[in-house]
Amino acid sequence: MLNGVRCRLALTLWRTRAPPSAVTRRCLRATRSLSLADRSERAKEPSSTFDQALLEFLVCPLSKKPLRYEASTNELINEELGIAYPIIDGIPNMIPQAARTTQQNKKQEETEQH
Repeated sequence: MLNGVRCRLALTLWRTRAPPSAVTRRCLRATRSLSLADRSERAKEPSSTFDQALLEFLVCPLSKKPLRYEASTNELINEELGIAYPIIDGIPNMIPQAARTTQQNKKQEETEQH
């Protein structure tokens, strides 16, 4: 992108008789407004999203069962074992020590104990 801006600036300077400072200011204003628009679009999108197509290939490393993606918590859930693997920067952390137990698992344990 920077090379494109430089080329446009050089071409504009070459074609016009205006002082370089005026042309440079106009080009810089245009690139600043463009970058602000890009930033606002990026703010609308999550910084790192999980590609749900990976669910076809990913399984729980403990039970070898399919996982379910939970968008609200950004985790992969193993319903059978009641554990959730976090997704960090769009990458699932499938290390069993990094998994947390889900509320459903805790409720089942409480009912079994009583």
